[in-house]
Amino acid sequence: MVSTTTLGLIGAALALAIVATCWMLYAGLRARAAAAATLAGNDKLNALLASAPALAMVVRADGRLELPDRLADWLGLVPPPKYLAELVSPGTGLTSEDAVLLGDAVTAAQKAGEPFTLTIRPQGSTRTLSVRGQRAPREVGSPGGVVVWFFDSTESQAQIGQLRDEAADLSQAFSALRGLIEAAPLPMWYRGPDMRLAMVNSAYVHAVEASDAKDVVTRQVELIEGSGIGGPLASALVARDTDRPNVQSMPATIGGARRMLRIHDVPLPAPPGGVAGFAIDIEDLEQARGGMKRFSDAQRAMLDRLSAGVAQFAADRSLAFCNQSFQRMFAMRSEWLADRPEFDRVLERMREANRLPEVRDFPGWKAERRDWFLAAAGAIEETWTLPGGVHLRLVGNPLPDGGLLLIFEDRTEQVQLASARDTLLRVRTATFDNLFEALGVFAGDGRLQIWNNKFRQLWEFDEEFLSSHPRIDALVERGASRLAQPGRASVIAEIVRSAAVGRQQRGGRVAFADGRHFEFAGVPLPDGNALFTMLDISDSRHIEQALRERNEALEAADQVKTAFVANMSYELRTPLTSIQGFAEMLGEGYAGKLSKQADSYVDAILESVARLAALVDDVLALTEADQNKIERLTVDLETIAYNAAETIAPIAKRKKVDFAIEVAPSTGMVKGDAKKLRQMIEHLLRHAVSGIGEGGRVLLHTDGDVRTARIVVSDDGPGMTPDEIEHAFDRFGGHAARDDDRALGLGLPIARQFAEAHGGTIRLLSEPGEGTLLIVELPR
Repeated sequence: MVSTTTLGLIGAALALAIVATCWMLYAGLRARAAAAATLAGNDKLNALLASAPALAMVVRADGRLELPDRLADWLGLVPPPKYLAELVSPGTGLTSEDAVLLGDAVTAAQKAGEPFTLTIRPQGSTRTLSVRGQRAPREVGSPGGVVVWFFDSTESQAQIGQLRDEAADLSQAFSALRGLIEAAPLPMWYRGPDMRLAMVNSAYVHAVEASDAKDVVTRQVELIEGSGIGGPLASALVARDTDRPNVQSMPATIGGARRMLRIHDVPLPAPPGGVAGFAIDIEDLEQARGGMKRFSDAQRAMLDRLSAGVAQFAADRSLAFCNQSFQRMFAMRSEWLADRPEFDRVLERMREANRLPEVRDFPGWKAERRDWFLAAAGAIEETWTLPGGVHLRLVGNPLPDGGLLLIFEDRTEQVQLASARDTLLRVRTATFDNLFEALGVFAGDGRLQIWNNKFRQLWEFDEEFLSSHPRIDALVERGASRLAQPGRASVIAEIVRSAAVGRQQRGGRVAFADGRHFEFAGVPLPDGNALFTMLDISDSRHIEQALRERNEALEAADQVKTAFVANMSYELRTPLTSIQGFAEMLGEGYAGKLSKQADSYVDAILESVARLAALVDDVLALTEADQNKIERLTVDLETIAYNAAETIAPIAKRKKVDFAIEVAPSTGMVKGDAKKLRQMIEHLLRHAVSGIGEGGRVLLHTDGDVRTARIVVSDDGPGMTPDEIEHAFDRFGGHAARDDDRALGLGLPIARQFAEAHGGTIRLLSEPGEGTLLIVELPR
């Protein structure tokens, strides 16, 4: 049997176990209640965090991140990043610059415990985030962690930026307003609520001749003298008391001159209250108004002289002005216009005079024109076709004062000219297509613009190809095979470019493979284009070749003739010299004394020999002139003129001719052959002396300028008929001397040959009974 002690112990143990079990049950229930409370608290905190405007991110010491999905969505990162370095992703997350700034700030917070504040903008998002970070408490995580709070400040940043911009605009506007007031050319001021001057601008200071604005305010210097009734202060008080702007004209002395000013006082709302004022010089305005009136009068006087009709209507739509052309154009009397008729009445009078276009609904048409007074689109332009073929161009311009200015231009002649021009263009096109020449017009860029049928047929181009307006390079490339030498096609392209771009006219010739020859040219046109022409010269080329061969034969024959004449002239000198010598011996009596009749025969022989020798000299001179055998030396034309005059003087004396010589100092020097020039003057003088009878007068005159020397030979002889003048310079058929021994008449032809060989000119002026004038001009 168990003892009582044992049972007591067992009972005590059971009691303790029951107590312990009850206590443990109580503790468990208490812990469960605390856990439930904790979970409820956590749920509340999570709900608060979920609805909070800020989201937290924990950065642990090893760089691992703890952040809610909502923050990851703000950053555009799905799934949420696990490390700080994963905040940067192509196209999403933070930018590289923001990630570096955040990383540096987190590092500083981990090491030195420095809090930081940043503003970042995720990539591809319009959201602006404010970031605030600090070292995390120990309760949050392991040591070295950082808590980073993200605030969505998009709206606040936008408002801050907007307020900043508005503040900057207001500050700028205030500065501009203050600068505008300071720079205003008219005096401006501000009176405080006590009606004392508080601020003035530079124009005010200058008007009252003060040192600066501070001096004016300190001494309260008024712009207008006096402060009683009607003074500046009284005007300001009226504006303040009535709360309406007050305008009053007052005299003032500015710059030593008496001026009339119009004072404007404007009350300002409180705060700050007070009255602002400014003054306008009325005298300048009146002068300007007078100038404007004079300008208006001058403008109207000018408009009255225009060929175009001008009518100006006032704001009340009455006719304020019209010029003479308007009255003539629309057959209106000045008496009727003097009553300033309204716009509608003017249109009706135009219609009565049959000076308006034919319209079905005249009232509606008139109402549309009445709306021109209110038009805001600028100038109005119309074209009126009137009965009788009259065309008017109408330009209407609403005036700033509500009026209307109408200008009527008669373009009837222009329309007729345009019609005639169109007709001419059609005629030109028809002519262009039927020309024998091949024509093409090229633009400045080398594209073919216009061509005729001959051009297309010549190059055998199809119409479709030409209609594409090809460039000249494409044309010559396609047509090169038609040429005898295809390489010559590049020359045609160069000619067209020279005319279109270089504005140079050039030409050339080209042979086709079929034996035809063409002459082409590029001609620049006034409109900037270039005309290319091609003319078939196959026949003329054959004729040219035949003429060239014939000319060569004629030149050879002429050389033979010239050589023959020269040789014969030299050969004739020998027998003439012998005949002259023997005749002179007979005359001197070497063969015995001759009878008087024999002496006359000898004189006749000598005279004939002299004539024949002169003729031989003329033929030789003409031959040398044809060969242009002259020297180019500097010679004194004055001396040559005197020498030639000495040669002719005996002949003039024998014929009892008054021979006068006028050699001006300006005669000077020329480049030429002295012998040929002397012979030229001798022939001119011989022609003049031999052409007049006894008692006549011959004048030799020379002068000159810096460019030319002039030789003038005149006589008062019987003159020459038009037929004689026409043939005066013909060889062997011209105007021969009437009683001289030069029957061949070679003097003037030889003179002309010598003058032209020196690059000069010769002119002959004569009328029957008025004498003859010969003028030679030689270049220096």
